[in-house]
Amino acid sequence: MSWRYFEPTRRKEAKGGIQARSKRGAFGETWWGRRWMQTLESFGMESRLARGRSYARSGQVLTLECASGSVVATVQGSRPRPYDISIALKDLTDTEWERVIEQLKSEPALVARLLGGELPEEIEAVFTEARLSLFPTRQKELVAACSCPDWGDPCKHTAAVFCLLAEELDRNPFLIFALRGRGREALLGKLTGGVVEAEEAKPLLPEPLPSDALAFWEGGITSLPALGTLRPPATSAPLLHRLGPFPFWRGELPLTEVLTPGLDRASEQLGTP
Repeated sequence: MSWRYFEPTRRKEAKGGIQARSKRGAFGETWWGRRWMQTLESFGMESRLARGRSYARSGQVLTLECASGSVVATVQGSRPRPYDISIALKDLTDTEWERVIEQLKSEPALVARLLGGELPEEIEAVFTEARLSLFPTRQKELVAACSCPDWGDPCKHTAAVFCLLAEELDRNPFLIFALRGRGREALLGKLTGGVVEAEEAKPLLPEPLPSDALAFWEGGITSLPALGTLRPPATSAPLLHRLGPFPFWRGELPLTEVLTPGLDRASEQLGTP
């Protein structure tokens, strides 16, 4: 039997890639981010994840998009064209989610924390009581594919995306629900009788600054009396919410939720004589 020698390949330097926050050690700062990595390691991926950490930290992952039950990404490898990666988690069925929701309704304290943007560690016990698991328990519940020629499972490109997913989970704990087939609005809407969905669907009321930026800058000079009486806006932090999600924010809670309380307090103080 003869063996062919393949020259080791070097990854091409990526420009504008996603830089991992983690500079050394393990990925995952929150309990759910760490649980994600522990789940992957339990599938025998530890050595592959080590190579993926290097790719993630050097910014080789160019794009990363998460949707219900799936993740798509592009990673710069050794070839000129980036590799395409797709990752899919097994969705829980509607019946399985109903069991989880019924179990959650018997835990009002947990529901309150979920509504507050927290992901209590006790949530895993809720899934266990429903005879389910929040995180995959078998590798076949996690299907990944990469357009590279590496037959490893996972290849280093997919492993890099796995690592960055841990940081995305740190930032957005409700992502793990979405990857299992239920987004934040759908889940909380079921727990609150649809109140969350209805509130988010309401259009924002007109506020001091128009949403049309061009119309604002082309507007004429307004005399001071025409401004009327200053009053707090009908919607908390309207301009902040109009901007939508901040792509570079890496906190555990959405930036709007972090800044809104302070903006509300400032608005109240400005409204007092």
